[in-house]
Amino acid sequence: MVPSEENQLVPKEDMFWSCRQSIFAEMKKKFSQVESAAEEPRVLCIIQDTTNSKTVNERVTLNLPASTPLKRLFEDVASKVGYVNGTFDLMWGNGDNVTDTTPIDQNSDKTILDAGFEPGKKNFLHLTDKDGEQPHIMPEESGTTDDSVQDRFIGPLPREGSVGCTNDYVSQNYSYSSVLSKSETGYVGLVNQAMTCYLNSLLQTLFMTPEFRNALYKWEFEESEEDPVTSIPYQLQRLFVLLQTSKKRAIETTDVTRSFGWDSSEAWQQHDVQELCRVMFDALEQKWKQTEQADLINQLYQGKLKDYVRCLECGYEGWRIDTYLDIPLVIRPYGSNQAFASVEEALHAFIQPEILDGPNQYFCERCKKKCDARKGLRFLHFPYLLTLQLKRFDFDYTTMHRIKLNDRMTFPEELDMSVFIDVEDEKSPQTDSCTDSGAENEGSCHSDQMSNDFSNDDGVDEGICLESNSAAERISKAGSEKSSLLYELFSVMVHSGSAAGGHYYACIKSFSDDHWYSFNDQHVSKITQEDIKKTYGGSSGSRGYYSSAFASSTNAYMLIYRLKDPTRNAKFLEAHEYPEHIKQLVQKERELEEQEKRQREIERNTCKIKLFCMHPTKQIMMENKLEVHKDRTLQEAVEIAYKLMELEEAVPLDCCRLVKYDEFHDYLERSYEGEEDTPMGLLLGGVKSTYMFDLLLETRRPDQIFQCYKPGEVMVKVHVVDLKTESVAPPISVRAYLNQTVSEFKQLISKATHLPAETMRVVLERCYNDLRLLNVSSKTLKAEGFFRSNKVFIESSESSDRHVAYTDSHLWKLLDRHANTIRLYVSLPEQSPGSQFRRAVYQKSSGDSGNLDEACERVKGPVVNMKSVEAILEESTEKLKSLSLQQQQEGDNGDSSKSTEASDFENIESPLNEIDSSASAENRELENQIQISDPENLQSEERSDSDVNNDRSTSSVDSDILSSSHSSDTLCNVDNASIPLANGLDSHSITSSRRSKAHQGKKETWDTAEEDSGTDSEYDESGKSRGEAQYMYFKSEPYTADEGSGEGQKWLMVHVDKRITLSAFKQHLEPFVGVPSSHFKVFRVYASNQEFESVRLNETLSSFSDDNKITIRLGRALKKGEYRVKVYQLLVNEPEPCKFLLDAVFAKGMTVRQSKEELLPQLREQCGLDLTIDRFRLRKKTWKNPGTVFLDYHIYEEDINISSNWEVFLEILDGVEKMKSMSQLAVLSRRWRPSEMKLDSFQEVVLESSSVEELKEKLSEISGIPLENIEFAKGRGTFPCDISILEIHQDLDWNPKVSTLNVWPLYICDDGAVIFYRDKTEELMELTDEQRNELMKKESSRLQKTGHRVTYSPRKEKALKIYLDGAPNKELTQD
Repeated sequence: MVPSEENQLVPKEDMFWSCRQSIFAEMKKKFSQVESAAEEPRVLCIIQDTTNSKTVNERVTLNLPASTPLKRLFEDVASKVGYVNGTFDLMWGNGDNVTDTTPIDQNSDKTILDAGFEPGKKNFLHLTDKDGEQPHIMPEESGTTDDSVQDRFIGPLPREGSVGCTNDYVSQNYSYSSVLSKSETGYVGLVNQAMTCYLNSLLQTLFMTPEFRNALYKWEFEESEEDPVTSIPYQLQRLFVLLQTSKKRAIETTDVTRSFGWDSSEAWQQHDVQELCRVMFDALEQKWKQTEQADLINQLYQGKLKDYVRCLECGYEGWRIDTYLDIPLVIRPYGSNQAFASVEEALHAFIQPEILDGPNQYFCERCKKKCDARKGLRFLHFPYLLTLQLKRFDFDYTTMHRIKLNDRMTFPEELDMSVFIDVEDEKSPQTDSCTDSGAENEGSCHSDQMSNDFSNDDGVDEGICLESNSAAERISKAGSEKSSLLYELFSVMVHSGSAAGGHYYACIKSFSDDHWYSFNDQHVSKITQEDIKKTYGGSSGSRGYYSSAFASSTNAYMLIYRLKDPTRNAKFLEAHEYPEHIKQLVQKERELEEQEKRQREIERNTCKIKLFCMHPTKQIMMENKLEVHKDRTLQEAVEIAYKLMELEEAVPLDCCRLVKYDEFHDYLERSYEGEEDTPMGLLLGGVKSTYMFDLLLETRRPDQIFQCYKPGEVMVKVHVVDLKTESVAPPISVRAYLNQTVSEFKQLISKATHLPAETMRVVLERCYNDLRLLNVSSKTLKAEGFFRSNKVFIESSESSDRHVAYTDSHLWKLLDRHANTIRLYVSLPEQSPGSQFRRAVYQKSSGDSGNLDEACERVKGPVVNMKSVEAILEESTEKLKSLSLQQQQEGDNGDSSKSTEASDFENIESPLNEIDSSASAENRELENQIQISDPENLQSEERSDSDVNNDRSTSSVDSDILSSSHSSDTLCNVDNASIPLANGLDSHSITSSRRSKAHQGKKETWDTAEEDSGTDSEYDESGKSRGEAQYMYFKSEPYTADEGSGEGQKWLMVHVDKRITLSAFKQHLEPFVGVPSSHFKVFRVYASNQEFESVRLNETLSSFSDDNKITIRLGRALKKGEYRVKVYQLLVNEPEPCKFLLDAVFAKGMTVRQSKEELLPQLREQCGLDLTIDRFRLRKKTWKNPGTVFLDYHIYEEDINISSNWEVFLEILDGVEKMKSMSQLAVLSRRWRPSEMKLDSFQEVVLESSSVEELKEKLSEISGIPLENIEFAKGRGTFPCDISILEIHQDLDWNPKVSTLNVWPLYICDDGAVIFYRDKTEELMELTDEQRNELMKKESSRLQKTGHRVTYSPRKEKALKIYLDGAPNKELTQD
């Protein structure tokens, strides 16, 4: 039988090969898929959630394949942000689709590539509400199915150290949805105002206490009797109602703190939560007087204890009753390294009696003598709500630091207090004697452990009174009390941080569902019992008593227990059980919250954008913020803007419109013709937190029409230049396209300005002072460098100036001047300078009366006879113009121009010529006294603050002419002769530099040597300026300053070329000040009204800007090579070793001895120091540290580097100067005497070398200590290297193993180092605890006063106060 095909057997080899082929085919398919996926472009999507103001700055990033369907995009976004898919929309947020406010179709089958997403670029999307409803939050269980959701990091998380708070306990995995609405726990958080976490923790605890909340609700506020703003109980009521009924995630506490009388500064003060609890309870008691709640705090929180002392000889016992609101438990006993393991141990230690014996014996009134006694505390009554404070904050008297103890201390969930109610030693004999409860000691506490702010002497109490007459009765009552003293924990207030600062939050058990919750400011989350155990704390190791002084850890600080008593344990009031006034308050708060919600909805749909408007009459640019609902039309927005800018009196409404505007580039992007009825939300691209553009309210005259601004156009501001009047007209706006040619652009301007295009010259200002002539007609504007907003200058006259080279033309000079001219306001000296000027003239004259009278007559010229001066000015200006024209005609013939000009200037009379020449003579007097080895290097580039006062940036004749009028307008053009500069440029100024390079056909550049303000290269030996060819514009006129600028003060408004040097600027100001420039100083006034002297005469005014203020003060200005020096006295053995003496002037090339000679009379007159030249020395001053000793033969600038505002020490010597050579080394030594615990005064030791052996020998000589017993250490920090005498013996690096001083770890290479030394055989004094503590306080006070204690700066806290009347300046405060 032939088998059928179905039954045919397949050979094994064939089966193997078929399987192998199928596997290879499958692998090939998968590899091809992977390969294609790798090649597929990816799309980066950045989604911004705009549904809530708090999440508007959060971003979600997705990197998807380009083939991803839109449906999958929505699914991925939903899983990332925690929203239910289909409850939100996505809209474009950038690119070409920015104006498209149509939501992306979620149900489309398109891929994201087909939908317009761009691979390789950032695609911004806005997540918005769907149909006006907020997105639905994804349920917790559905949100945890995707692993990617678990890893997301979207919402704001608490960070350690933020506003003084840390959080290293609560889980940080907050979901994005928790930011949007009420916590899923159903509880509402509290907003941290800044550092009010301690307040939030206490308020949440009180809110979660049924007995307190119910009692607060029963209290009714009477508005007729009290202001609700200052009523603490009423504001607490409101807060509790909001915590119970609000739909918000967190609510503010500002109303509560305002009722405390706090201002905003209190929000930045962190306080102790236990301190706040007591102060707040006291304030509530004061407010609740004569009400049903008057005794509420005592009923809930107050307990009683007996403070007793029992004589151990006769058994007599003295006692008193104290009340308490909380029990402070010590974490670690003083002096012990072992902390209490549990709260129970700490409670036993709290009531453990101590024996008073020896010097602490107790005076027994019965025995009439001092006897051994037992002193202790007994609990008589525990409150219904038991508060335990764990005393984690302590003070380290060794380091004088406040510290936190982070040791582990456990606490039970249920605490049996019955074991602590009666621990009296029954074997001791009892007496019925007791002290009066109103004794003078009332309110004191045992060993400073007890807080007794609420002492009460009531004899009747619910608790057990151990002083009852019958012992049997007492035992019976004690038994019944013990059986009902089981407490359950319901609140743990946790502190996270250190003693210097930290964060509080509360873990609270709800009595409604018996679950634990973490109330961490605005975050409320469910936690477990295991989380509570994490707050026990933990030791960082047994390294000593204060081992964890600065450690930051999280542990419990306050515990609140509630007595388990079914008859007293209350439940929270239900809504139907509320008193009527609470029901009304709930309704009122709901309405307010709904109103806020509606307002937020309006805010969320309101477009807020910057609005600008050029006022049509005032011609000032006004700025405001336009707020308009997204559904309002453009026409309605124009009306709103019109009223906002207050244009009703200036222009009709129909002459206004809104246009898209770029304020940064001053560019009109587009106008909105025909879109008057379009909603603003559509025009602006939706409601956004910020817009990348602004709006301009444009106005026109009634006879004008608005120009159409199309996207893609560029705006050009055209300034018309008139060469005849040398004026530049205000700008005219013209719109152009980048692809237009220069020729077409000229035609466009011609139409706008009605000037002929044929003769038109167009100059583009591409950037600051970059003036480019557009002379290639076929070039496009884009090729010429036009941008969105541009400025051009045009001139269209028939003058011959058109045929001159551009950089030599009148047009270029005028524009160059226009670009560099700034407006300054100069304040002149108040007093009349006449007498001082006469005195200056007298000093400069030869001494005979004839010369003096002649000089004074010349002075009267510019000051009195104004008419003649103006005539001189007019004549000189005409000569200058003729000279300028003559130079242009003669071309390169600079020598003849120069000679002609010189001869012309010699014939111009100047009223100040001879005065200035004499001033130059005087200014050279000091220079003649100084020996200068190299006159060519008289100045230093690094130290150009001090320059010669008679340097001139124009010739002396020019300056006298220009400064002879109170209102001068000059443009100086002297010669074209080129003078070689240091860098090889044949140029004198920016102007001539550009001109000479234009002649040479080189590319224009601004790299010139003349603006190097750090050199004196512009000045020759005669003091005249080498850069005489500069165009230095100066125009001044009287100015009336604003009110408050000084009554009777004279002001000038000066327009000046900012390339002018300070020296030339001062010369121009001479006639207005009335004295030569060497006799007044220039101070620049900054925004904060601080004044700084400008002393670099060669520097230009380029750092000044429009409307800067300058103050002129009379006084001697620095001359060339001089420096102003501050002289301080060095007092090595005084508490303040650095004392300012005077300001002096030192000159370059002067020796130290010469400067000392000049100081002698000043020290005598100004400081009362009558010294001889060999009785003091000068030395280097670095901050407060004394340095190199300057020897008499040292020369400033050669041997000693000197600079502007230099500081130097003057040290008075006790004897002959020991420092004779620079090879010597002067150190300051100070002996430490450990047996006396004191430091001797400083003594100077002069060493011939850097040998340690020599140092020890010198120290042995001055102290008498044997050489082999000398030990020394280098002082640390700033002179005088203060250190506590309690630390010096062990903290310094004594006796370093080195042979020379200039190596590690000493590095003593300069004079002034501080060396401490001691006798190693001298024993350290033994101190008692009292002596040590007293010494600590003195040293701490001393070091803080001197400012040398920099290792620890504790945070200063304000006292915690609650002001009962809401006013902090009243006396009614709780402190």
